[in-house]
Amino acid sequence: ACLLTVFLSLSLVTSASISCSVSSLPLSLTVKFVNCGQGGLVQFECSNPSDFRIEADGVVYALRPFTVSTLRAVPLVIVARDETNQQQWQTQVRLTHGEESLEREAVQKHHHMYEGNIWFPSRQTDSSSVGQLKRMKRDWVIPPINVPENSRGEFPQDLVRIRSDNDKNRSLRYSVTGPGADQPPTGIFIIHPISGELSVMKPLDREHISNFHLRAHAVDLNGNQVESPIDIVINVIDMNDNRPEFIHQIWNGTIPEGSKPGTFVMTVTSVDKDDPKTANGMLRYKIVSQNPESPTSNMFTINNKTGGIITVAAGLDREKVPQYTLIIQATDMEGNPMYGLSNTATAVIKVTDINDNPPEFTAETFFGEVPENRVNVIVANLTVTDKDQPNTPAWNTVYKITGGDPTGRFSVPTDPTTNEGLVTVVKPIDYEISRTYVLTVVAVNEVSLARGIHSPRQSTATVSIRVIDVNESPNFEPNPKLIKLEEGMQPESALTTFTAQDPDRFMQQTIRYTRLSDPANWLRIDPNTGHITTIAVLDRESPYVKDNMYSATFLASDSGIPPASGTGTLQIFLLDINDNAPHVYPQETEMCEKPEPNGFNITALDGDLSPNAGPFAFELANRPSDIQRNWTITRLSGDFAQLSLKIGFLESGIYEIPIIITDSGNLPMSNTSYLRVKVCQCDHNGDCTDQQHIVAAGLGTGAIIAILLCIIILLILVLLFVVWMKRRDKERQAKQLLIDPEDDVRDNILKYDEEGGGEEDQDYDLSQLQQPDTIEPDAIKPVGIRRMDERPLHPEPQYPIRSAAPHPGDIGDFINEGLKAADNDPTAPPYDSLLVFDYEGSGSTAGSLSSLNSSSSGGDQDYDYLNDWGPRFRKLADMYGGSDD
Repeated sequence: ACLLTVFLSLSLVTSASISCSVSSLPLSLTVKFVNCGQGGLVQFECSNPSDFRIEADGVVYALRPFTVSTLRAVPLVIVARDETNQQQWQTQVRLTHGEESLEREAVQKHHHMYEGNIWFPSRQTDSSSVGQLKRMKRDWVIPPINVPENSRGEFPQDLVRIRSDNDKNRSLRYSVTGPGADQPPTGIFIIHPISGELSVMKPLDREHISNFHLRAHAVDLNGNQVESPIDIVINVIDMNDNRPEFIHQIWNGTIPEGSKPGTFVMTVTSVDKDDPKTANGMLRYKIVSQNPESPTSNMFTINNKTGGIITVAAGLDREKVPQYTLIIQATDMEGNPMYGLSNTATAVIKVTDINDNPPEFTAETFFGEVPENRVNVIVANLTVTDKDQPNTPAWNTVYKITGGDPTGRFSVPTDPTTNEGLVTVVKPIDYEISRTYVLTVVAVNEVSLARGIHSPRQSTATVSIRVIDVNESPNFEPNPKLIKLEEGMQPESALTTFTAQDPDRFMQQTIRYTRLSDPANWLRIDPNTGHITTIAVLDRESPYVKDNMYSATFLASDSGIPPASGTGTLQIFLLDINDNAPHVYPQETEMCEKPEPNGFNITALDGDLSPNAGPFAFELANRPSDIQRNWTITRLSGDFAQLSLKIGFLESGIYEIPIIITDSGNLPMSNTSYLRVKVCQCDHNGDCTDQQHIVAAGLGTGAIIAILLCIIILLILVLLFVVWMKRRDKERQAKQLLIDPEDDVRDNILKYDEEGGGEEDQDYDLSQLQQPDTIEPDAIKPVGIRRMDERPLHPEPQYPIRSAAPHPGDIGDFINEGLKAADNDPTAPPYDSLLVFDYEGSGSTAGSLSSLNSSSSGGDQDYDYLNDWGPRFRKLADMYGGSDD
């Protein structure tokens, strides 16, 4: 027997006050037929075709509105007919409103009915059925259970009841497994273990989980499986609980100015988390506002489904409106303003520039001036205005000279910063040729103008350039100047006239000539006429002549302010004459005492050129007589000859052989040239052995250089030692004579702090008086230290430096030197006195020295000898040795 099942996924919801219009709308009622593998084509039929329609896929549609009162009175029977054998099956559906349970009545020939339950397939066979068909184990396809999301009802909320035919005979236990039950997220669905009622425990969120796949189980009390598990699918029905969200809050787009209506700008996109297959996720777009509303308020439109923005009006002008701002709104529920949710975003549309504004000069004529012969000089700055966007190809200006410059002496590059045209001189300008230039310049952009735009008259300007005359340098013509002369020309010979021309035709100036470069000092030029004469013999063989050519440079200076000068080169090609006699080459050679062979080849060198050189004639001189007796010379060719030894043995030594060589000049020149021949003893290889001994006995060049370097280093060391000795002597002589009085034992023998005492009471080291040089340098005090026992009568003066005794061998010489220094210093204390008496002051018990009368006894005494005692006794000499006054 085949099974006809009805899947009721949603109840028909009505109420007492609102009639539910479901005309031509699906009831969410799906009829499915399981043909048990018979393979026939099944056709569905509805018992009430005027009220309902069933499609081939089993979906049932209502054809008219139904109210709650008439809902129960409408019976609905669905028939499935096999077209091959005309066998049919039927099922009955009873419809209720939302507050009642939606029940399903399924009748197979025995009219067994399932009301709101999901039955496990029976495992028993039923022989009471018509046609003795057997009911066998089969897998049912359970329709999905639809549950709305965000439900506010009481929980737990019953969904469906799971039943088994075996629960009539014994107690069963029901359970569900899968995500949402015993797998994460757990606790969403539960089933009553006895009644099999499946319930949901909390509100569902379709955006989080859109469906759940559960499996129902039925076991007995011992845990044995009674029925095969069945699959249950729970779909979460979407609710409009999410607003549209734009991918970007600010959208940026561009549109060229002057674009035609219908030009695409950009597409904005919004997403809705709700089900896009329902009206909850179907979005519609519209433009809420446009800013600025110029030239019209509707410059753009948007495709309400795709979000594409296009232009709908002409008149886009970047120079007037560079940017538009649109507020875009996206609404779900297919744009229903009452039930749909909305959101907004901003679309910023920048109007891009095109070249619809040509550059225009700010003046019709520009002026400039430039000195002649100057290049890379900016003459004038050409300024233009362009309304297009700066620093774009439509704004950047290119300047072209269309007239007034046939020779290409000017160019007009563009300043990239200011867009100005820089009229620049690229070739020298000659004032004597043209004093003024009038250029025609056209200004264009880097890109062509937009279609329909033409260049105005203001895009062409005139540039007037005045050339300033300057003092130009004189020019030699030709430069260089070439002349050909024979060498040997005598001094004071006229060569040529080398003059320069002054290009300044409008200036009255004179030119003077001077010699600038004359390496051999052969030439002289007249400063006024430029006439060149020789002051020495011209010699082609001079080292200053290269390839027969001699070059001299002359300077021409005019009388302008400031003066200008130019240079010219005179090239003299010297023709050869026979003025050089040939000489033998090589000038020396060596041979063995018994030469084998007994001859060697020689040649001749001549400073002249052919034909004043070779071929040469060689012959031996007549004197001395042994030359021709011992030697013979044979000519081998025009330039070579062979000198041979006539005798078989020649003693070792150096021989000078005179050879007469004659060249082939028009006036031949002869010369006796001496060939130096070294004759030596040779070994079996023909090498001189005497020379090896000489070389072995001598010193090589490297050894000689090393010896010289050692001698120089030794001399430097000696010189440094002498300098050091002299500096040491000067340091010894610079030692100060005066030292601290407390430590000085040379000219201050005793120091008494009170009257009385004597030398025997003092313990002095007299060895310091005998050897004053042994005094430690640290004991010498700085210059200017005074004796501490002197009564200060005035601020301490700076005493002059006493000269140190050079090396006193005797203490007497040392004391005498100190005495002389003290005698010449009137401010120094009396170092030669042995006692110093302190000032007693007033109130002394001693009598005054002024009461002593010595005039009676010393009046006739001569005190002039006191002047010889030094400056400290001159005052006494004046007092006692003077007159009565």
